[in-house]
Amino acid sequence: MQPSDYSMHSAVDLGARKAALEREAKRQAQESSGTANPYAIDVNEENFQNEVLERSMSAPVVLAILQASSEQSSQVESALDRLATGAGGQWIVAKVDVQASPQLAQALRVPGVPMVAMVIGGQVVPGPAGPATEEQLREWLTQIFDGLKQQGVLPEEFTGLGQEGAETAESQNGGQEGPQDPADVEAQEALQRGDFAAAEAVYAKAVEADPSSEHAKLKLAQVRLVGRVHGLDANAERKAAADNPDDVAAQVNVADIDMYGGKFEDAFERLIGTVQRTSGDDRDAARKHLLTLFEVLPSGDPRVAKARRALTAALF
Repeated sequence: MQPSDYSMHSAVDLGARKAALEREAKRQAQESSGTANPYAIDVNEENFQNEVLERSMSAPVVLAILQASSEQSSQVESALDRLATGAGGQWIVAKVDVQASPQLAQALRVPGVPMVAMVIGGQVVPGPAGPATEEQLREWLTQIFDGLKQQGVLPEEFTGLGQEGAETAESQNGGQEGPQDPADVEAQEALQRGDFAAAEAVYAKAVEADPSSEHAKLKLAQVRLVGRVHGLDANAERKAAADNPDDVAAQVNVADIDMYGGKFEDAFERLIGTVQRTSGDDRDAARKHLLTLFEVLPSGDPRVAKARRALTAALF
């Protein structure tokens, strides 16, 4: 190997590591402030197979190819985060930073950034390339989901997008972005200042006022989840759960962390396994917490239906 080759390789590695660290710092800051999209994951060469291809066998994955230094990428990323959060976890945003993962970007043959694609059943469906507004992304997702339902790939009850009136409200307000529901505005302000209890109280009041509001119930469950995982040390919690498989509190904490990270099936399977291994009050505590996790996703989500059947089998 020539010295010049080695230097170039090292520079690429250092640049990628720096970009990866910066992205991780950004994610941690968002999590600490409660503003992170709980249905997004950062993807690299190591986890692409599991987090994108394998995950897409059970739920749609929106693959976002981004560049940290690009304003257009930031706009697309923010729009996808809002749409995914509004959908309540019916699909996941898998984010690839071309600066942090140049080899993966090369393997994907990315022509330019930002770029969006849908991955379902291990198959990639190209989407918008270049700058795209939230309205354009919503329209594209709607077309994709409708087509997949017609093909029988997705169940008829799959809605794909929440807050269906948001697009209309946005157009009526001159294209201004942001939540239109006063409860969403108040709760978001509370989350931005780190007051999880206040945000929870907002949605609890909204549910009390309208018990039939699916949106309010979803938001309440999601805010409660964010409040529970805030401050948890994921590595320490995972070690505690591995060391003490019958410790319900430890299993519950890891299940919450998995839910927050979009690993819904892992969270469900963990608590169903805990129900199977335990008895008495411990078993009931695991069961009740699993029911609260079901509320984080829409009632018609196929993963919830599958987990409910598994829970019933575990109990009886």
